[in-house]
Amino acid sequence: MRRLVIFLGIVFLLNLYVFSGYKVLIQNVESRTNLWLKIGYWVLVALAYAALAYSVTHFRTAAPSFWSKAAISFFFIFMVIQLIYGIFLAIDDLVRLVQYIGSLFQRPSSNEASGGISRKSFLVKSGALTATGFGAALAYGVIKGSHRYRIVNQKLEIPGLPSSLKGLKIVQISDIHSGSFWSKQAVQKGVDLINQQNADLVFFTGDIVNNKAEEMDNYIDVFGQVSAPMGVYSIMGNHDYGEYVPGFKREDLPENIRQISAVHKKLGWDLLLNENRILEKNGDKLAVVGIENWGNRMHFSQYGDLKKAIEGVDPKTPTLLLSHDPSHWRGEVLKDYPQVDAMFSGHTHGMQFGIETAGFKWSPVKYMYPEWAGLYEEGNQKLYVNRGFGYLGFPGRLGIWPEITVFELA
Repeated sequence: MRRLVIFLGIVFLLNLYVFSGYKVLIQNVESRTNLWLKIGYWVLVALAYAALAYSVTHFRTAAPSFWSKAAISFFFIFMVIQLIYGIFLAIDDLVRLVQYIGSLFQRPSSNEASGGISRKSFLVKSGALTATGFGAALAYGVIKGSHRYRIVNQKLEIPGLPSSLKGLKIVQISDIHSGSFWSKQAVQKGVDLINQQNADLVFFTGDIVNNKAEEMDNYIDVFGQVSAPMGVYSIMGNHDYGEYVPGFKREDLPENIRQISAVHKKLGWDLLLNENRILEKNGDKLAVVGIENWGNRMHFSQYGDLKKAIEGVDPKTPTLLLSHDPSHWRGEVLKDYPQVDAMFSGHTHGMQFGIETAGFKWSPVKYMYPEWAGLYEEGNQKLYVNRGFGYLGFPGRLGIWPEITVFELA
């Protein structure tokens, strides 16, 4: 409660500060209209607080409603607009402070009009335009970007791969986060896209829910459609253990794992809990190894046991590892398991925000995870980080779109 009060206090101070700039922005508007514009500002602030209150009281449920997600989206976008505008105002105030301090050491002079737009007016208007534009982009990220699924085709070269396994097609999806979905119809289109790839194998690399197994109740019929001739293999991510549910206790873990395992079984997916499967095609073998969550950053849990999972796998057999957190690659795989040819991860979501063009990609998450999206190689070993199918927190994506990866082994 104390943290919430402090947070609301800071937000209200930001509202007051932005209002000071907003008044400058509308100062030349006719007085009656000016009054209504000021009232309108505080009505929006009140609506943002109401949205926050509504989402907080409903968002902890297993399947938050469309309206609770819409409410948190409105609050988030409104506060981002306020924050960006506040930054512009702070820059303007800093400039004015420097000018004021400088004037103390100069002789008084008359202030004549410069004939152009004053610096303050320029910053206030530029800040309003920038903040509004970014807010509109975030709104697009929620309405369209959240389910703007894209296919990423990736050739994956495995040294010494038997000829009968070359051309094998694998689809990877990751980070479903079913408790965040607000449109089942849009999700169905994504699943249709997965099935259209006609993969030989499908990998799911963790975080099927946000917190609780029942989040998937309304989506079993949708994701249960995902299938492949050689099987669908899945693992658990950090969100699948129920650790983030208030009041979580370590003794809850076995039951939480049992419930999540039951979800994967209903889907017809083969959940790998520190174990492996040896697949065969025309007499040639391929090892699929799956471990529980193993994080090497940000204090994420380490339930994974790769030594146990890879037990019995011939080092000469091409080996593909499913491990949710990409930090596991440098944390353990590269150092101790040279027989792992390729590791498939998710977890980062690409922070659901960034820039990707031909030959260039950037997201703030790169400063936390060196390997955060796409293909990475070191020696003969490879890592692929899927950008995720769903979303968490902010119910949308901007620039980093939801991904369905299609690999061709070579």
